[in-house]
Amino acid sequence: MDVRIGIAKTQQVVEVAMEDDADRDAVKSQIEAALSGDSKVLWLADRKGREVGVPAAQIAFVEVGSADAERRIGFGA
Repeated sequence: MDVRIGIAKTQQVVEVAMEDDADRDAVKSQIEAALSGDSKVLWLADRKGREVGVPAAQIAFVEVGSADAERRIGFGA
């Protein structure tokens, strides 16, 4: 599952490639907690075990991709 986080007042986007079997609802709950002010930093772990922290006050948007999304390359006819 891929998570994209836009950073406010910049064009920066943080992309976190999480495990395919990551609990989508749990990740969304973490995001909601950070955005509601319950947490000051949103921490997510990627596939390699690295942790990425984003200050909640700097989050402009969050996209949560599906675990089974296909990646298409090329042109469709």
